[in-house]
Amino acid sequence: MKMTKICPKCGGTDIVRIDGYSGPYGTGNNIMVGNTIFSAVNVNRYVCCTCGYSEEWIDREELEKVANSKKAKR
Repeated sequence: MKMTKICPKCGGTDIVRIDGYSGPYGTGNNIMVGNTIFSAVNVNRYVCCTCGYSEEWIDREELEKVANSKKAKR
């Protein structure tokens, strides 16, 4: 959905992106990879406005932070 702009569930093309954010006290749509809000990695949502299906994606530049996080389990 992120790349094709087509919903994999219904085939709809009315796709919107809701940007992730980091708010006070860790609120928002993010992943905390450290102990402070400054270490948060934002998680963006892509939503199909036809059927409501959604996906969450992390920007490529942030993936290394997640992979190197001590909180990540493999």
